[in-house]
Amino acid sequence: MKDTSLDFYEDLADTYHLIFKDWYEAVQWQGDFFNRFIRSLHAVEHEGPIHLLDASCGIGTQALGIAQHHFNVTATDLSPKSIERAKKEADKLGVQVHFGVADFRTLDKDVPGQFDVVLSADNAIPHLLTDEDLREACSNLYAKLGNQGLLVLSIRDYDEILQDRQRATLPRVMDEGKRIVFQVWDWAEAGHHYITNQFIVQEIDGSWKTQVNSTSYRALLRSELSTQLEEAGFTDIMWHMPSESGFYQPILTARKS
Repeated sequence: MKDTSLDFYEDLADTYHLIFKDWYEAVQWQGDFFNRFIRSLHAVEHEGPIHLLDASCGIGTQALGIAQHHFNVTATDLSPKSIERAKKEADKLGVQVHFGVADFRTLDKDVPGQFDVVLSADNAIPHLLTDEDLREACSNLYAKLGNQGLLVLSIRDYDEILQDRQRATLPRVMDEGKRIVFQVWDWAEAGHHYITNQFIVQEIDGSWKTQVNSTSYRALLRSELSTQLEEAGFTDIMWHMPSESGFYQPILTARKS
């Protein structure tokens, strides 16, 4: 299955906020959540802010909120257009973030230095469609952490999804019925790969407009991701389920020893 993630996020950069009921409210919520979650697990004792790399920042949904909580944030993404949008949003919100374009598989080359925390939230890791790509990404995530650094990843609950191969998400109706957002998933006949078709349907000046953007994912089992991270050198690998954490996806944490 072809890697379509770059085109997907390039095309969606200007309208990504429409997936959310209120994107700025989501930024605030994500910042509050990850501030609490990371500080509850962060093991490195030092003065000053925690240095965090958001390795799949998109337009800044997590990075901008976290930066408001005394973190020194570096934020990278595969999509140059998403990074440009994120820079504008950071200026609008008055937060300081160091932005750059980088690929999971080449972080060690693309991003200087090491960090206390490396984050990738909201199902970005499953864009890595092969074991080789996932192995390379895990190695690069490891390289970007300092000693005892904390890795934080969130992905969809594919262990649950694969039981019946979910075909679509429920439509979310917003803006008093003038905006509808949903996804349709097309599964490959063999294996755990699928294409997400992201629909944003809006009534604009009395006419309905539909935007559809598509990208490929791998339905990555928790055991598969844990094994790859362990082979990369990570220890203390733990899964925090939504019922425990309060987040909407399972979260994996691990440490560089």
